[in-house]
Amino acid sequence: MKVISEKTINRKTLQLVQGDITERDVDAIVNAANSYLQHGGGVAGAIVRKGGQIIQEESNKIGFVPVGNAAITGAGKLPCKYVIHAVGPRMGEGDENNKLKNAVLNSLRLSSEKGLMSISLPAISSGIFGFPKDRCAEILVREALNYIKENPKSSLELIEFCVYDDLTMEYFKKEFDKIS
Repeated sequence: MKVISEKTINRKTLQLVQGDITERDVDAIVNAANSYLQHGGGVAGAIVRKGGQIIQEESNKIGFVPVGNAAITGAGKLPCKYVIHAVGPRMGEGDENNKLKNAVLNSLRLSSEKGLMSISLPAISSGIFGFPKDRCAEILVREALNYIKENPKSSLELIEFCVYDDLTMEYFKKEFDKIS
């Protein structure tokens, strides 16, 4: 795990790391989920493979989650305490930017409501859902920054972006470089 960039805003930390989100020792990791919370491929599949079937079983009890919303389950055998399942948009379904923005905000709100101090997010929707990686990085970083500024009393002290591949990382680095 490699820390690429770190910014402090209002005594809260925004961090960019490269590596495997299933190995992050934070209060919650975010899963890029589908509305049915069926965790077969991508980040979701890796989370269930490493964390155990209990994550899928808890997700099955939750059922359907609309695009732009988020739900929370335990983390099974993962080092984190919780998995927040954020349902991002698929490219082509319409209003994708707003849906992605809501998925990020709802994940941050949910972690704050639970009193969590640290969260790690992947590049939601930028994999098999086909959302452009540059727009994904821009929306995720901007929304996290706005959240920190607008919610100074939030329990969250660390909002981390955990990116696996080099191409996506370049876009996130560009967004972090814009933070003053």
